[in-house]
Amino acid sequence: MTTRACDGSDDGDVCLTCSDEALPGTVVAVDGDLARVDTRDGRAEEVSIALVDAGVGDVVLVHAGEAIARLDRGATP
Repeated sequence: MTTRACDGSDDGDVCLTCSDEALPGTVVAVDGDLARVDTRDGRAEEVSIALVDAGVGDVVLVHAGEAIARLDRGATP
């Protein structure tokens, strides 16, 4: 699976600032600006969705506890 740069682009595999990956996850619950996201390794974590328009079922890129981009419908985490 290919990861994306933290800005959601396909220009690289890691964040240019910290060299960490943004990982995809599926939103399973939303409570205001927070969401429960299931990651590809089966873990669930609480992340902020304040920067993106995301709802249950959306796949988002998560970096440092923040959803930084919503992927197109049909994307798989």
